[in-house]
Amino acid sequence: MAEKTGIDAAITYLKGDATAPQGKGVKMIVHVCNDLGGWGKGFVLALSRRWPEPERAYRRWHRERARNDFGLGAVQFVSVDEHLWVANVVGQRGTRTGSKGVPVRYEAIAAGLGRVADKALELGASVHMPLIGCGLAGGKWSRVEPLITQRLIGRGVAVTVYDH
Repeated sequence: MAEKTGIDAAITYLKGDATAPQGKGVKMIVHVCNDLGGWGKGFVLALSRRWPEPERAYRRWHRERARNDFGLGAVQFVSVDEHLWVANVVGQRGTRTGSKGVPVRYEAIAAGLGRVADKALELGASVHMPLIGCGLAGGKWSRVEPLITQRLIGRGVAVTVYDH
């Protein structure tokens, strides 16, 4: 079956593990991080079991935040293999649901996905992800999915979402 592009494009959904992306060519695994420098629960544990680089890079990025772009909506791209990248998208404020609601920040995810699209197009990469922003961040897929469709699919980037 031919790859759908443009207006006919859609997200591909697969059962499986987003840390083992399917398909050929350059791939980018996208996930959502918090703005506190915390890396220890959820999908990041699966990433760290496979590659130490994304966690090390994220912790350094946070530690040196006074001198870089770390913050909501920012993205850090980490090469973990010749044809595989991990995108650390800062898309949640804090780590706990509290008086200000759930940690997910949809506008930060939207901004981050725009940066992901730029990099994916530059690399000729397909994008692979879990249900970003919908685990510990507390988001709703009904709000995240349109952002992916607009920011990635709408720009011609192939996206596969893995549901474990």
